[in-house]
Amino acid sequence: MFDIGFTELLLVGLVALVVLGPERLPGAVRTASLWIGRIKRSFNSIKAEVEREIGADEIRRQLHNERILELEREMQAMKQDILGTGKSDNPPAENSAKPTADTAPSVQDKNPQP
Repeated sequence: MFDIGFTELLLVGLVALVVLGPERLPGAVRTASLWIGRIKRSFNSIKAEVEREIGADEIRRQLHNERILELEREMQAMKQDILGTGKSDNPPAENSAKPTADTAPSVQDKNPQP
C-alpha cells in the first residue's frame, strides 16, 4: 500500500532506537502497534458498515423494481381483461360500419347546382 521496503523499515528502526533509546523503544513499539490495530479495526468496521448500507440500498432498489414490474403485469392483465370483455360482450357488426346505398350521401346532395 505505502510501498515501504525492508531497508526503509530498518532505517526507521535505527532512528527510533537512537531517538528513544533502548529502554523506551519496546514500549513505544507496543503502543504504536496498539494504535495501528485500533485504526485498522475502525476502518474495517466502517468499511463493513458502508458495505451493509450499500447492500441494503441495492435490496431496496431491487424490491422497488420488482414492485413496479408486478404493478405493470397487473395493469397489463387488467387491460387484457377489459379488452377481452369488451370484445366478447359487443361483437362488432360487419355491415354497420359500411354505408349502404340507401344511407350514403350522394354526390348531388353535397354539391347543389344552381
